[in-house]
Amino acid sequence: MTERGWGAEAWRRVAMLWSSSLATTALRLAPTILVVATLIISRGAADPERLPLPLVLLLAAMVVASNVLILRYGEKSPVRTAALLVFVVAGSVLWYALPESVLAVLPFWAVRAAVRYHLPGRAEVLVVVLGILGASVPLLLVTGSVSSAIGIAVGVIAILLASINRRAREEQLDELQVSLARKQAAIEEHSRAAALAERARIARDVHDVLAHSLAGLSLNLQGARLMLVRDGASEEAIEQVTKAQGLAAEGLSEARRAVATLREDSVPDARAMADLVTAYRLESGAEATFEVTGVSRDLPSEAMAALYRALQEALTNTRKYAPGAPVDVVLRFEDARTALTVEDHPGKPPAHVVGGGYGLLGMRERAELIGGSLEVGPTEDGWRVRLVIPG
Repeated sequence: MTERGWGAEAWRRVAMLWSSSLATTALRLAPTILVVATLIISRGAADPERLPLPLVLLLAAMVVASNVLILRYGEKSPVRTAALLVFVVAGSVLWYALPESVLAVLPFWAVRAAVRYHLPGRAEVLVVVLGILGASVPLLLVTGSVSSAIGIAVGVIAILLASINRRAREEQLDELQVSLARKQAAIEEHSRAAALAERARIARDVHDVLAHSLAGLSLNLQGARLMLVRDGASEEAIEQVTKAQGLAAEGLSEARRAVATLREDSVPDARAMADLVTAYRLESGAEATFEVTGVSRDLPSEAMAALYRALQEALTNTRKYAPGAPVDVVLRFEDARTALTVEDHPGKPPAHVVGGGYGLLGMRERAELIGGSLEVGPTEDGWRVRLVIPG
């Protein structure tokens, strides 16, 4: 993709991502869709001897609400765990009320979700047990067939084993990605060190050979000009030597600037900040996003270094105080300033707010040195760090 526009390949990738996102959302909302569709088709045709219609509607509402809460909260949130427990119980009873429907899939979905969403150990086992019972007991009560109940229980167990196997594969892939990322980082660091060493060698050669030679040449030309003036040489000769001396002085200045440039370390940019977020996501397994808004522009090295260090320190604090928490990072380019916002979402505000250690102190001092400001504090479900700098 070029800067002049989006090509057909870029639009194709966007369409694939969009369709993938829609498919994932539809799969996660499948229980809600099934419950609503079943109630519409059946039109409340539940057997009143089993459960009255108001109770059936209440159970359906509980399934829909718990499904939404499961999608809303993070993996380690107690709200998601409680919602999944409500889902499996309400869904099993709802299937008992409507045994002719397809709601038998609700216990299956609950067992799969318990494994896929990495519930805490006891909660995961409880949901699995309730899912097996919720699939088999209603069928046994309705049909009286022990073999059918055992068969559907075996089906739930098969879903359980398949989900465990898939989770294990995903964990292996995540570990492989982390290993590859670390290996790539080591290769890049080695290449960077080699490049810096080569730049340092070139800088030494330029300084020791070219700069010294130009400095000596400039002094000799100055001496020659003074001698010509002393001996009463022509104005043209003195002017030519003066021009040569000026060229030598200009060349010496350029050589010194080249040495300074070669010795200067590279300044981190937005891509380096995105790499920090990617490393956090791969190492912690948590969701982490990096978004750049506004018209991107080059910032002074001090400003870019302050943003990079602030993000680095914020992610370090998240690893320390809220391990595994989802993180949202936004780099916003505004008209006269640039703002970096880092928010983690462990699901609850910190138990106690501290004044901040040397890391936060260093971030604040670095911001103040370039005329910026740093804001840190708790949010409704976590912690936020916001750095605003001019430029």
